[in-house]
Amino acid sequence: MNKRPWAFVVGGLLVALLLAGVVSNYASSHPDGLDSSLLKGCTVDADHNITGGSCPAQQARDHELADSPLADYGVRGIDNAFLSTGLSGVLGVLLTFAVGAGAFWLLRRRGAAATAGGGTTTDAATTAGAGTAPDAAPAAGGPATRS
Repeated sequence: MNKRPWAFVVGGLLVALLLAGVVSNYASSHPDGLDSSLLKGCTVDADHNITGGSCPAQQARDHELADSPLADYGVRGIDNAFLSTGLSGVLGVLLTFAVGAGAFWLLRRRGAAATAGGGTTTDAATTAGAGTAPDAAPAAGGPATRS
């Protein structure tokens, strides 16, 4: 197997960027199951604003990070909704990829440092059995030889 699957990683990143940057703009604007269940018992206008009735959604408050630069699936300060949503998705994918790549890099360094101190059992067994015949079983004292 290939030791450096860079083509696979780059291809996956490009697909994720395409989905986040373009396809996400075509997601449904209708409320999902959770939103619609919270609105049961209330009357709602075309803009999904509660106009009457009684439902759990009336208790909703804005999130603490509602004023953040990437709140509400968009980038604050960009007026074009298509561009704002796409850019928000692309930034999210890149940030997630960077965190994941950093975590994998740290884990790989930690694993390499742990095995750098001494040889592993697998390495010793592979070196010792390098000259053996495929059908010969090694003896208890060392590698098997064929007469």
